Formats: sequence, structure tokens, C-alpha cells
Amino acid sequence: MSSDQSWKEKYFQELEAAEHRAEHWKAERNTLERMLVRTCLASEGQAPELDRLLARVRLDLRKSKVDIDSWKELQEQIDRQVALLDDVPASHGGGSELSATVASSPKPSAMTEDESDSDPSCSVANAEHQSQRLRIARRVGHLLGQLLIQVSLEPDAETKARNLQRALLTSENWDELRDGLNQVADLIVAAVTRSQREFESFLKRLDERLEMLQEHFSVQSSAQSGRQAAAEALDCNIREEIELVSRHIEASDDLQGLKTSVSRHLEFIGQAVDRFRVEETEREKMLSEQLQAVQEKVAVMEAHSERMQGQVRQERERALTDLLTQLPNREAWQERLSFEFNRWRRYQYPLTVGVMDIDLFKRVNDSFGHKAGDRVLQLVAREIKNRLRNTDFAARFGGEEFVLLFPETRADDALMVMEKLRDHISALPFHFGGSPVTITFSAGLTAFKPDDTEETVFDRADRALYTAKDAGRNCVRVG
Repeated sequence: MSSDQSWKEKYFQELEAAEHRAEHWKAERNTLERMLVRTCLASEGQAPELDRLLARVRLDLRKSKVDIDSWKELQEQIDRQVALLDDVPASHGGGSELSATVASSPKPSAMTEDESDSDPSCSVANAEHQSQRLRIARRVGHLLGQLLIQVSLEPDAETKARNLQRALLTSENWDELRDGLNQVADLIVAAVTRSQREFESFLKRLDERLEMLQEHFSVQSSAQSGRQAAAEALDCNIREEIELVSRHIEASDDLQGLKTSVSRHLEFIGQAVDRFRVEETEREKMLSEQLQAVQEKVAVMEAHSERMQGQVRQERERALTDLLTQLPNREAWQERLSFEFNRWRRYQYPLTVGVMDIDLFKRVNDSFGHKAGDRVLQLVAREIKNRLRNTDFAARFGGEEFVLLFPETRADDALMVMEKLRDHISALPFHFGGSPVTITFSAGLTAFKPDDTEETVFDRADRALYTAKDAGRNCVRVG
């Protein structure tokens, strides 16, 4: 009896353990299936054939049973498509992506040329390495062209920069390209140095004109002192002559002699007054000429100051403007967001924030090159600028992502504006390589709420954007 009981206990224990293993395996399978589905969605947009194979993976995962033999063949097809992706040149839409490409570039091999020639895999790696180098040089050449549009250089440096840009865009010689990449930093330093020299020259001219003003005021002060001394001398001479006349009148009994004495003293007084008038006229003429000269120099100073202020304003606008799209950049966005946030906190007017992202932008870069991608960004930015109200604000946040502010606007009203913009952009006739391409975007909106900060409202809008992405793209969601 005891043996039967022992056998039953072992049976039930083994049965319970098998059930636990089955549940654990089922949980693991569900986790792996979810991970696989998310990986397939994240990889979408690389290539049409790969998208089709990944869609088949997701379709099979919805079934209760998977055909192992069919999946082995499917895995081989996916492996081939992934291998083909390695041969497709990657594209870079900005400075941060360029840095990522440099960081991910293969390191030079320590093998000799003979070993490289005899090893096919090494030859492929070298070819890929060379391709990576050329892509970096081309992108730097493109960015250098944008830099030359924004800054001014000395004529010699300008010529050198243009030649360098042509070399970076056309040359296949890595030694030449490497030297060119090293020269880019020198050109940037030259541009900054020239701006610094211009500012120092302005300060020097300003100092010279201030010194001239000081000299003029010193001369004017001396002239004023001379006028005061001359007037005091004239007053003293007149008083002395009048005193002498009075004495002669009191002491003289000869009328004719008295007349002669008075006439002589009056003549002396007249001569003193004439001398004072002549000297005063000369002083006034000198001061008038000096005043006119100072006015002219002050006018020149004001012109220089206005020009310098204009240059400072232009430099600030450039510092707050995205070179490619000519929209405000991320720094300008932070300034405007802080301003509108403080205004909202004070007056409690409605304020809505939006984040939008161009759908499958990498596919445009991979299929048609970074110039096509740049053109898409420029056209989308133009439509954003033309379609929003004057009170609204839009900026390029980075890559293919844009951010928007709708002051005194509720989220529902901002949604209507974004939907019209989305419909308009999706209907634009984009053409690349002679083929029409539809460009769409997804966006997330949210309004400021009590206790919100700049960070929390932006994070909520960003989450709404990813909700729109998960919903199939080309839509706007409110968070």
C-alpha cells in the first residue's frame, strides 16, 4: 500500500512539475513573440523585400502553430536581405549622424597588402571601409558648402574653401580627402578669427573717436577759460580807463585838456572792445569748426555703431537658425518655450505644444541619398512656416523632428491646424529619381496643465507622437 502511495505522489509531483514547465515555456514564448514583433516593426523601412518578409513573420506569429521548415527557409531569406543592406550606402542627415558614422567606421586592419589581396573577406572589409570614408568626405563637403553661405572669409581663404569643397565632393583619393578634412578645421578657425579681428578693429576705431571727443571738450574748455579771462581783462581795462577819466575830470580845470583826455581814454576803451570782439569772433569760428568736425565724426561713429549692431543681430539670428531649413533651431526653441511657459504661468492662457516627425525618413535617405533627404526637410519646413499663424512658433528639433508652439490655443484647435498641415504635405508632389514619392508625418500634441513644467509637457507630447507612430503613422494624436 505504501508503495502505491509513493508511486502516486511521484506521479503527481512530476505532473505538477510538467505543468510548471509548460507555463514557463508559454510565458517565454509570449515574451519572445512580443520582442520579435517589436523588432520587426522597428526594422521596417529598410527595404521593400525585407518589409515583406518581416510582415510574414508577424503573420505567422499570430497563428497558434509555426511551420519550422517554412521558418528555416524564411530565416535564410531574411539573412540574405540583411546581408544586402550592408552593401547599401548609409546616409547621414546632420552633424550628429556624421559623428556616429565616424565612430562606427571599421578600424584599419594590421594585415599587409598581400594578405589583404589573398583574403576575400578582408578585401570586402577594405572596400566597405573606403566607402565609409568617401561618404564621410562627401557629407563634410556638403556641410562646408552650407558654412560658406553663412560666413564670410578672406578672399584667399574663400578660394581655398571652394577648392576644398570641390575636392571633398568629387575626389576618390583618400590621401587628398584626408588632407582636406584636416583643412576644414583651419577654415572654421579662420572664419572665427576674422570675425574677432573685425570686432577688435571696431573697438579700436571707437576708442580713437572717444579720444578725439575728449580732446575737443578739452579745447572747448580751454576756449571757454580764454573767453572768460578775456572778458575779465576787458572789464578791468574799461574800469581802469573810466577811473582815470573820473580822476582827470575832478582834477582838471582846463576844459579843452579835459576833452582831449576823455577822448583818448574813450578811444583806448574802444580799441580794447574791438580787440575783444575780434578775438571772440576767432574763438567762435574755431569752436564752430571743431563742433562741425565733432558732429561729422559722431555721425560716422553712429553709422559704425548701427552697422555693428546689425552684424550682432545677424550673428545672433544665425546662431538661433537651423542652416538647412532656415527655421529656428533647438536653442531658439528652448528660449521661446521658456518665454511662453512663463507667460502661461502668469496669465493662464491656453498653450499647446506639438512634436512632429517625418515618417520613414531613413527610407528616403537610403533610396535617394542625403541630398534628397535634405530637400524633403527644406520643403516640409517651408510648408510649416507658410501654413502656421504668425503667432505660432516652429523649430527644427533635430534630424527629421520638428517642434511647435501654439500660444493661446487649445489642443483641439491645434489638432485642426495640424490635420490640415498633414493633409497638405501628404498631397505634395515629391519626385526623386523620376518617381513620385509620398511624404507624410506623424505628430503628438498636448496642452499645458496645472503643475506642468517645460519638461513634463514636452515628454507628454513626445509620447503622443509615438502613439501616432504605433497607430500606423501619418496621423496626429493628442496626449
